[in-house]
Amino acid sequence: MNLYYAVGVVLLLLAVTAPAALLFGYGGAMAARSRIAPLRWFGKGYTAIVRGVPDIAFFLFFVIALDQGFEYLRHQVLCPDWEEPIRQGNDFVVCQAAKLPLNSAPQWQHETYGFMLAVLTFAIVFGAFAANVLYGAMRAVPKAQLETAEAYGMTQRQVTRRVLVPQMWVYALPGLSNLWMVLIKATPLLFLLGVEDIVYWARELGGTKTPRFTDYPHGDWRMWYFLALLVFYLAFTKVSEVVLSRVMARLNRGQATAAGEAQRKAAA
Repeated sequence: MNLYYAVGVVLLLLAVTAPAALLFGYGGAMAARSRIAPLRWFGKGYTAIVRGVPDIAFFLFFVIALDQGFEYLRHQVLCPDWEEPIRQGNDFVVCQAAKLPLNSAPQWQHETYGFMLAVLTFAIVFGAFAANVLYGAMRAVPKAQLETAEAYGMTQRQVTRRVLVPQMWVYALPGLSNLWMVLIKATPLLFLLGVEDIVYWARELGGTKTPRFTDYPHGDWRMWYFLALLVFYLAFTKVSEVVLSRVMARLNRGQATAAGEAQRKAAA
């Protein structure tokens, strides 16, 4: 049952992380296109820094930093009379009231907190890649169309909402499709973030049983468990390819792109 539960955790992670990463990516792309210099530097810096750091290193660092950042803010609010240093050598020490979650909290709160940290970390990392894709897609939209919309009296916000954003998806979807595939393959990194995912349970259930599993003794079955994971990920990516190809065909309909021109000629 833990293995089946872990499959649900992975699917839930993808369902929450994908729109969150897209939101981070859109914000990063719009910041990189901003006419305000500090905002533009922030958008380009966010994209460059996160994309330039290996995912594993960023996951291991960011989760610890994010967790300590939350506890530090709670410590400043809830324990203003604390006199001891927070940094004590390699230890990060805050008052008990500032712990996230509290030691007395039920197990589901600990698991939920760890899962939310994982979602936020995944969203920030893959949001940087999405920002790079969306930024390139925005630049691919013909500039003459944007200038024409401005000439008709549209504001910058109206041009973005009515002309730029609807058309950029045609150029962005191939890159976002690849990013979705990478996100699927990155889900085993949940184990590094303290979340018991399907790879963790495949290793635990497939390995030679210890006294912890005396009711179900068997040999080393890890190959069969990992083979099942292989089939699961291949099937999931195949379904994703079919869905994304149909979305791509729908977006290209009537557009002045190579795929849209091919659809027009086929219909004629």
